[in-house]
Amino acid sequence: MGYSARRGFSSGGMKATGAQRQAEMQQKIAQMQEAMAAAQGEVEARTFAASVGGGVVEAQVNGKKELLSVSIKPEAVDPEDVEMLQDLVVSAVNEALRQADEAMEASMGSITGGLNLGGFGL
Repeated sequence: MGYSARRGFSSGGMKATGAQRQAEMQQKIAQMQEAMAAAQGEVEARTFAASVGGGVVEAQVNGKKELLSVSIKPEAVDPEDVEMLQDLVVSAVNEALRQADEAMEASMGSITGGLNLGGFGL
């Protein structure tokens, strides 16, 4: 144990230098990036489905926001009202994409603690 007129008695421990604190911060950021990449991969591997119109139109997308399939039941096909079918397809796809977005945001939010790191490219 040493004594300093400025600091008093100390246990011999030294404060971290600026370079040490920066290295620690970089290590924590690297760990967060690894966790985020793993979480992103998990969400991208998932499939999200949405059905509309009482289940007559269903769309499936993956976490990469790629449309995987669209299923249309025959009763949804009315040659007199093609616009309604088009609207149902768009609605189903948009809902499935929204689910994928929410899953990604929730996954990233659990890692970052709700921090907005968009400015850092994370």
